[in-house]
Amino acid sequence: MDKIDIKSDFTNFQKLFLAENSRLNLISKNDEKYLYNKHIYDSLAISLFFKKYIIPSDSTLLDIGCGGGFPCVPIAIEYPELKITGIDSIRKKINSINNIKTALKLENLITICERVENIKERQFDIITSRAVANLAKISEYALPLLKKEGYFIAYKSKKALIEIEEAQTVLKKYNACVKDIINYTLPLDEIYERCLIVISLN
Repeated sequence: MDKIDIKSDFTNFQKLFLAENSRLNLISKNDEKYLYNKHIYDSLAISLFFKKYIIPSDSTLLDIGCGGGFPCVPIAIEYPELKITGIDSIRKKINSINNIKTALKLENLITICERVENIKERQFDIITSRAVANLAKISEYALPLLKKEGYFIAYKSKKALIEIEEAQTVLKKYNACVKDIINYTLPLDEIYERCLIVISLN
């Protein structure tokens, strides 16, 4: 499995996130000690996708169900040239991301507090989703918003093949297919297998 390359310093982000988490419980208290290894590192697995696929540097990226900012904030830090939109329907989570965005001066990141099904225009080169819903459901939200030459990247666990099988009806509905499955592991003591399911339109 390829190693995830991380260029940026996430020290300030971690401090800001933990301050927000103390007020809002964006991730569990038990997970705070794994903030880098489980959440930031996982978010930046997208670097494995960028190694394999040629993407224009100023591409647009939509993160569906961005929650506490994963993966959209680490991606915005690591890839300042990308134009990133994070969408979530929970206002406190969007406010938290905005606080972090302002403190870190992330001019390439905007947020929308809205349900994703209310966004209608097909306008994004890349769409990501992490820990939101099963692949069938999230594909229903993502694929109508994806540009013809774009990629939908779903962050998933080792149950990915089961989810892919269950999503076949939805993928056929939108004339989409699984183009790639990129496997990786998180830097934790136990073996924690993850993958990126890369979906494109036919």
